[in-house]
Amino acid sequence: MRPFAHEDGAAAIVVGGLTPLSTTDWPGMLAATVFCQGCAWNCPYCHNAALRPFGAGERPWAEVLAWLETRQGLLEAVVFSGGEPLLQPGLNGAMRHVRGLGFEIGLHTSGMDPQALARVLPLCNWVGLDLKAPRAAYERITGVAAAGHAAWESLGMLRESGVVFELRTTWHPSLLSEAEILELAEEIAAAGPPSWAFQAFQPEGCANAELAAKECLPVPERLVVSLRRVFGRNGKLVVRN
Repeated sequence: MRPFAHEDGAAAIVVGGLTPLSTTDWPGMLAATVFCQGCAWNCPYCHNAALRPFGAGERPWAEVLAWLETRQGLLEAVVFSGGEPLLQPGLNGAMRHVRGLGFEIGLHTSGMDPQALARVLPLCNWVGLDLKAPRAAYERITGVAAAGHAAWESLGMLRESGVVFELRTTWHPSLLSEAEILELAEEIAAAGPPSWAFQAFQPEGCANAELAAKECLPVPERLVVSLRRVFGRNGKLVVRN
C-alpha cells in the first residue's frame, strides 16, 4: 500500500476520475462519483483497471472540491470510489470537506484496510462493500494472502456500525464456480440478514484480454433460485446482469 502526499507533505487524495452524475453508484441517490487512483489488489476482472496503478491523478482534489461547490442543491451525495479509497491518507479530510458542503457521503470499498475503514466510517452515510469470493478463494482472486481476512473484518465492522450498506460481488464463471458462489452466499447469510447485489461481469474497462473476450451471459436462473433459497426470507438479493 503506497500513500500519497502533497509536495508540502500533507496527506492528499489523488483523483483518477469523476462522474458528474450517477444514479447507480449509490442506488436511489443523485450523486457525483469521485474515483480515487490506486489499488493494492490484482483482481483479474477489474472494470476500473486504469485506476489500479499508483501515480498521478487526472485532476487536483482542490479543483474537484471547487466544482462540488457549484453542485450544492443539485446533487444529494458524493461517492468515493476507486481504485481503493481506503488507501488515500487524505480520505478523511476529503469526506469532511464534502460533508461541510451539505452532501451525504457514500463509499465504495473492498475493505482491504479495516483500520482505515474505522477512521472514515463515522463520516459515511452508505457503503458499498465489494466481496470478491468465499474466504477460501480470496487469495486466488486478489493475489493477496491476507485479503479475505481484511474483507471479512471490514464486513463485521460494517454490521456493528449501523451504517447502511450493500454487499456487491462481480461474477465471472471462469474465475469462480457456481459452487463457490453458493459457498459465498452461505457465508454472507451466516453473518446476518444480508443485502447483496450479485453482478454479472462486464468487459468494459477490463485489462485482462482473455476474460474480456469471453461472452458475457446473464446469471443462470438455476443459480439465482439456489441463491434465494440460501438467503431465505431475511436476505435481500439483487441480480444485475
